[in-house]
Amino acid sequence: MIWEATCGARPTAATARKGMTMLEADSEKIDIDYVAQLARLGLSAAERELFSRQLGQVLHYMGKLKELDVAGIEPMAHALPVANVWRADEPWPQDIKGAALANAPARRDDLFQVPKIVDTNG
Repeated sequence: MIWEATCGARPTAATARKGMTMLEADSEKIDIDYVAQLARLGLSAAERELFSRQLGQVLHYMGKLKELDVAGIEPMAHALPVANVWRADEPWPQDIKGAALANAPARRDDLFQVPKIVDTNG
């Protein structure tokens, strides 16, 4: 039932009576209307047929993956080793204020000067 909760597909009434999950019920019809409702999708009849077939193929493939023996395989988050490549967080001398104010169309003292956009006179 974990897969159904994750992908949104639920067993049909006939499948539930047999105690089968969607992965075990290859011949059962997927309730694509329920999946579309969860995803907030409005599907045409042709799209319902297409997506039902495609979701059935995905679930069938997931069933094949369940047959693999993964007893000695450690779970992983990425296919390749991933490491952060951040630069050292060190201060460096630079005139950031002067560089920013150099691009200002108008300035007053060390600040950007912008036109007034709120009328406070009421």
